[in-house]
Amino acid sequence: MSISAATPWPARANTRLELWGGHECTVNRVHDAWFDQTLRAGHQDRPQDLALFGQLGITRLRYPALWERISPESPDVQDFAWTDERLPEIRRLGMRPIVTLCHHGSGPHYTSLLDDSFAPGLARHAAAVAARYPWVEDYTPVNEPLTTARFSALYGFWYPHHRDEGAFWHALLNEIDATRLSMRAIRQINPAARLIQTDDLGYCHASSPLQAEADFQNERRWMGWDLLCGTVVPGHPLWARIAAFGLGERLRQIADDPCPPDVIGINHYLSSERLLDHQVERHGGRGVADAGVHLSDGVAHVDVDAARSIPDRVIGLSGLIEQAWERYRLPIAVTECHNGSTRDEQARWFIEGWDTAEALRQRGVEVLALTAWSLLGSYDWNRMVRSTAGHYEAGVFDVRGGEPRPTLMARVLKELAEGRRPSGPGVSERGWWHAERRVPTIKTVTAPPIAIIAGDPMLTDAAVAACTTRALPHVVLNTPSPARIAAERPWAIFDARMDRAATKAPEWAAYHAEQDIIGAVVRVADPGDSAAVAGHEWLTVDAAPLFGPAEPHLLTDVLDALDQEKQVVVDGQQEWRGSYVPFLVDGVLDLLLDGHRGPVSFQPERGWTDAEIARALAAVAGHDPSRILPLNGEAAMTGLDEGGVSYLPCLETVLERFVGDRRRCRDWVEAREMLLEAAE
Repeated sequence: MSISAATPWPARANTRLELWGGHECTVNRVHDAWFDQTLRAGHQDRPQDLALFGQLGITRLRYPALWERISPESPDVQDFAWTDERLPEIRRLGMRPIVTLCHHGSGPHYTSLLDDSFAPGLARHAAAVAARYPWVEDYTPVNEPLTTARFSALYGFWYPHHRDEGAFWHALLNEIDATRLSMRAIRQINPAARLIQTDDLGYCHASSPLQAEADFQNERRWMGWDLLCGTVVPGHPLWARIAAFGLGERLRQIADDPCPPDVIGINHYLSSERLLDHQVERHGGRGVADAGVHLSDGVAHVDVDAARSIPDRVIGLSGLIEQAWERYRLPIAVTECHNGSTRDEQARWFIEGWDTAEALRQRGVEVLALTAWSLLGSYDWNRMVRSTAGHYEAGVFDVRGGEPRPTLMARVLKELAEGRRPSGPGVSERGWWHAERRVPTIKTVTAPPIAIIAGDPMLTDAAVAACTTRALPHVVLNTPSPARIAAERPWAIFDARMDRAATKAPEWAAYHAEQDIIGAVVRVADPGDSAAVAGHEWLTVDAAPLFGPAEPHLLTDVLDALDQEKQVVVDGQQEWRGSYVPFLVDGVLDLLLDGHRGPVSFQPERGWTDAEIARALAAVAGHDPSRILPLNGEAAMTGLDEGGVSYLPCLETVLERFVGDRRRCRDWVEAREMLLEAAE
């Protein structure tokens, strides 16, 4: 039976760019461990989240009916209770679901991306879903097939953990066959069903010794869509390479019976454009996902974000969409747009994506929608979801308190959906990924600032540095009288005086209430001290003793000693307590931008001794943890109260940032001393 050609995207009277949405719903497998983002975000037991999504103005919602969740034990046993409650509710709320059947998975335990049963198995699941919900029109049977095949069969990150190009092509063809067979099964029930095929469309830049590898990767990035469109035939740039793995007959079968997408779905992240650089020494302090040094034809190199390394050469979303339009001439949607960053940079990324899509539409490029991805945030994607470190990136909603709390992004999306230009502190500034943001400039501040009330030197300096880095207008007040504050007309107040009196109202409280602005105070107190987080109309931040990368502290001493190849003796009885100032300041600024009020905790994880923290630091810094010797033996810290919800990141993330910050700070001090010596 021939698979029908793609059906035209329906014409609408309303031709405005649409706002789509999606919650991060990955279910991926690492060896015998399964990582389910729906469970981790709490959405599993909160159908009421859907009403929050609908209030944003979303017209279509990418939503899971995943094979791994509906038939986890046997293909003959299906449990639709969860989707029965949610898919009709999505429709009732005025949104149309785009149903995903496999999202970065390898299928249930009884199959895998390299198993011959994968494609027919997913098609069987697709038929069951379509029969259950015959009114659903839009499907993504396999999310990001090329990316999933790379991570599972070429890099070995996910099950079945192969590191072989032949396995990669085999996995990709299985996913393409699964998509073709699934759409065939779905269209037997609903002939008008549409395929919205997503993948990460990036671009690979390279230093000259690695240009051949970059050229190959830039051709490879199209392969999922090319295969579905039936264009991988003799003469295609990668036909011979794939056929050499014994896959020529499968390529012919796919080309003879294609399944072109109705919509090309482009997933767009800051990390999508890569740089392969043999000059490894230029890229110290790389992120966890970029940490390795790789070999290509014997050339050692790093694979890093181009946006951070060569911002002036990045193609950007506009250029990438134009490339896809010229190649396929099919409707395009940006099916994921998210920036795991501070709240202002998240807003700038999405607004820039919206403006890009609108400009392309004016030039005749058929861009249908921009999708706010990760509505409920995501877990451990900075580690490619290979472990449960607990690293959380907030999305349009922040779920760390147990219930979704709207962030600044919720207001931005609602305004865009209503045809209004988003306004507010910092959202109109260009993102840091633009080359011109890298060059300090003197600006005349016309936007309302955040008022930083000077106090604790480390906290004050960190607040100023964060606002400067994030391009948030700010003013420092040494004498915070009500009249002085009123003269600046701030949109928020960050009080850095570390007031330990929990119930004392700051002198700006009256202005705060009169103008209905947001203020924040930081208090250091013992964990569980309820007085320290007494409720106010402002933001009351409960922190442990503060530490930074430049000041003397246990962790700076330990890292410096380890980097000097010394052995370190650390107290094995003392409980660790410390709030890392850069994360605290960024987190408080995010909460102020969200408009959040009331008590919040920035206490660290409990249950660690100083010696245990020092060993964890050694591991993150690339040293042998056995070089940490506990003084007075080891205390048993298990059983301590975890201290409730904290807005500090997980411990591994804190230590990773601290190591990079401390080493950069130390390098700067050493370079400054060398310059001073040379000047003398």
